[in-house]
Amino acid sequence: MPKLVNVRVTTMDAELEFSFQASTKGRQLFEQVAKTIGLREIWYFGLQFVDSRGLVTWLQADKKVLSQDVKKETPLQFKLRVHFYPEDVNEELIQDITRKLFFLQVKEAILTDEIYCPPETAVLLASYAVQAKFGEFDESVHQRGYLSSERLLPKRVLDQHKLSMEQWEERIQVWHEEHKSMLKEEATIEYLKIAQDLEMFGVNYFEIKNKKGTDLWLGVDALGINIYPKEDRLTPKIGFPWSEIKNVSFKEKKFLIKPLEKKSADFMFYVPHPRVNKGVMQLSMGNHALYVRRRKADNIEVQQMKAQAKQERLQRKMERDQLESEKSKRERIEREKKQMEREKQELMMKLYEFEETTKRAERELQEQLDRAMRLEEERRRVEQEAARLEAERMEAIIAKEELARQAEEQMKSQEQLAAELAEYTAKITELEEARRAKEMEAETWHMKAEEVEQSLLKTKEELQSVRSPSNSAPAARSSSSSSSSSDNESDHEHSEENSTHSAELQTQGITDHHMEEERQIQTEKNIRMNKQLMDLRSDLDLAKHDEMKTHNDLLHAENVRAGRNKYKTLRQIRLGNTKQRVDEFEAL
Repeated sequence: MPKLVNVRVTTMDAELEFSFQASTKGRQLFEQVAKTIGLREIWYFGLQFVDSRGLVTWLQADKKVLSQDVKKETPLQFKLRVHFYPEDVNEELIQDITRKLFFLQVKEAILTDEIYCPPETAVLLASYAVQAKFGEFDESVHQRGYLSSERLLPKRVLDQHKLSMEQWEERIQVWHEEHKSMLKEEATIEYLKIAQDLEMFGVNYFEIKNKKGTDLWLGVDALGINIYPKEDRLTPKIGFPWSEIKNVSFKEKKFLIKPLEKKSADFMFYVPHPRVNKGVMQLSMGNHALYVRRRKADNIEVQQMKAQAKQERLQRKMERDQLESEKSKRERIEREKKQMEREKQELMMKLYEFEETTKRAERELQEQLDRAMRLEEERRRVEQEAARLEAERMEAIIAKEELARQAEEQMKSQEQLAAELAEYTAKITELEEARRAKEMEAETWHMKAEEVEQSLLKTKEELQSVRSPSNSAPAARSSSSSSSSSDNESDHEHSEENSTHSAELQTQGITDHHMEEERQIQTEKNIRMNKQLMDLRSDLDLAKHDEMKTHNDLLHAENVRAGRNKYKTLRQIRLGNTKQRVDEFEAL
C-alpha cells in the first residue's frame, strides 16, 4: 500500500486536514482543497508554504508536492491564499465563498498595515466588517461595548489618535447604523469595493534596480506593471498595462520585458536573487492571463456560475424583502398598539378627571343644598319674629287707643296721662323701629334665599353637563395587522537559475480601451458618504498625534492635497507612448 502523507491546509477561516500519496502533484492537492470548501473560482487562489530556507513560496501545480522543498514537518503545512486579484471585485468575484475569502484576507492585510489605509477609511471599512459579522444594528442587542473585543482598526491608527476604545466604537457605530437592511454578504462586497480603491490593494512589490543601479520598486497587479520610487510605494511613476507587453523573460538576476510597440526597445531590471524573478514571472503570466480572459466573452462555466449566483442573490433579496415587509408590519402593529395604549391611558385619565369633576360637583351641590336649607330656616325664623313684633305692635296700638279712650272717659289728670302716653308712644316708636329692622333683615334673607336657589339651579345644570360625556363609554379601537529528494531539488533549482525562462504574453483577439483609467473611487460615487468621510477626517485630525505620522501618512496626505487618487495616477503614469515611458524608466 502506498505511503500516505498528512497535510494541514489553513484557509482564512478554517483548518482542513488531508492525506495524499507521495506521487500527488500540486494541482491535485489544490483541487482537493477547493472541492472540500466548495470553491470554483480557483484561478484567483494558490497554496502557500514555507520552504526549508524559511521563505514563503507558492506550490507549483505541475510538480509533485514532495519535490517542492516543503518544510519537513508532520503534518505538512499549507495556506490557501489569494494569489491574483481582480480589476473589479463586484463584477468579477462570483461565489459568496470567493468573496468571503477575499474579504478576510484583505481585511487582515489592512489591519496589519500590509495595505495602507487612511484612518477615516479604516473606520468606514470597520463598520462594514461589523455588519458582515453582526448584521443589522439593533439597539436592544448591540449595546454599549459590543465592539470592545473586536479587532477592527490597524494598530497604527489606534496609536496615532487620542481616542479611547469607546470613542472609536461610537464612530464605527454611527456608520454601522447607516447600513440598515444590508445583508452580511452585501457588507463583504461593499468592504472590498472600497478596499480595492486603496493604492496598495492587489499589488505585489519587488525590489529592483535599473541599468543605472537606481533602487526602485516593481509593482505587479491585475492591470499591469508599475515602477515606484524607493521611498514611495503608494504613488507609481511609470506604468505599463498588460496590453503593451509582448514577452517577459529572465536569466539569473536579470529580468527582460519586451514591449509590443515595435519602435520601443526592450527594458530590463535586476533583482537581488533569481528566486525573485520566478515570482515576478509567475505573477506576470497569471495576471496577464486573467487580464486577457476578462476582455473576452465568459466561458460556459463562468456563465453558469454567474447565473447561479445571480439567482441565489435574487432569492436572498426576495427573502430579505419579505422579511423587511414582515418586520415593517410588526413595527407598524407595535406602533399602533402603543398608540392605542397611549390613547387608552389618555381616555382613562379623562374618565378619571370626569369622575373627579362629578364628585366635586356633587359635593358642591350638597353644600349648596345644605346652605339653602339653613337660609330657609333662618328666613322662617325671621318671618316668625317679624310676625311676633307685628302682633306686639298691634297690641301696643290697641293699648294706646284704650288708654286714650280711658283718658277721655276717666279724665285722669293730664300729667299722668301725658306721661303714660309718652311712655307708650316711645315704646311704639321703639317697636316700629325694631319691626322695620326685622323686615329689612327678612328682606335681606329672602334675597339671599333667591340667590341660593339660582346657584342651586346653575349647579344642577353643570352636574348634568358633566354626567353626559362621562356616561358614554370610550369606543375601543381596532386595527389590522408582521520531505529526501531535497538535494536533487537544489541541483535542479541551480540549473534552473542559470537557464533562461521566457513567456509570450498573447493579446490577440481582445479589445482594450483602458476603461480602468476612467474609473472613480467608490466613495466619490456616493456624495453623502464622501461628505461624511471628509467630516470624519476633520474630526480625527483634531485628535491626532502629529508626531506619530508615518511616511505613508505623509505621502497619502500629499496625494489628497494634490487631488490624486489611484485611477488618476494610473492615467498620469501611462501618458505618452511605450518608448517614452521605457526611456523614462532607464533615466531614473
